[in-house]
Amino acid sequence: MIFKKRTFFGEEPERVSAEHPAELERRVAHWLAVSPGLDAIDVTVTCTGDTVLLGGTVATEEEIVRAEEAAKAVEGVAEVINRIGISKAGTG
Repeated sequence: MIFKKRTFFGEEPERVSAEHPAELERRVAHWLAVSPGLDAIDVTVTCTGDTVLLGGTVATEEEIVRAEEAAKAVEGVAEVINRIGISKAGTG
């Protein structure tokens, strides 16, 4: 994941409340990006209320588990639906 300074037409965007799903998505995505032993470059985060849906791919089964644990550790997350798969890159 790559994070850039948040701007909207050159202006700082207004912050949404901590309960807003977009803010929860931001916090979960950040936590996934900084979690050790996890390459979350191809992981997607979508929130509906306080439920987080993880999608995309990682390299190992261990990373799938780490991603779910990291998402559950974020304040405000009530449920995590983990649909992350194993990347097929480099096989075959």
